[in-house]
Amino acid sequence: MEPTIITWVLVVWGVITLAPLTAVQMTLLLSPHSTRSKEWVIGKHEDWRDKTHFRFALGAAWADWLVAVPLFVAGVVGVFLSEAWGYVLFGAAGTISLYINIILWVTEKEYVYPSRGPLRYFTYYWGFFVYWGAATLVYSALRVGGVAF
Repeated sequence: MEPTIITWVLVVWGVITLAPLTAVQMTLLLSPHSTRSKEWVIGKHEDWRDKTHFRFALGAAWADWLVAVPLFVAGVVGVFLSEAWGYVLFGAAGTISLYINIILWVTEKEYVYPSRGPLRYFTYYWGFFVYWGAATLVYSALRVGGVAF
């Protein structure tokens, strides 16, 4: 199960997609009520819509740092060690990204799409997370299933 060019593409794409998010979430975790946290999470000098919006963002930051980030990092290590468990963990990280970002793609569209426009919305604002998650899940399942690329 040696890494292939597809493996490298998915790992680099994952790092490019997830690194800014995890940095923003770390800021939110360290200083949840700061102006910087609000600006980085919401942007454009907007405020939290309500307490639920703030709590969801904070909860997602905790969940990502406690579950998704460790799965991604461990998965990447395992993939580059050519271990099947690496592909399983890498695929699990993709599954989490796909799952939560499909929910966000639908629930946040009313707020994010009008202010960011279609290009940003369907790319970085949840598009890349959905596309990367789906590609990683499928690729990992195929690799664990014995398909060679």
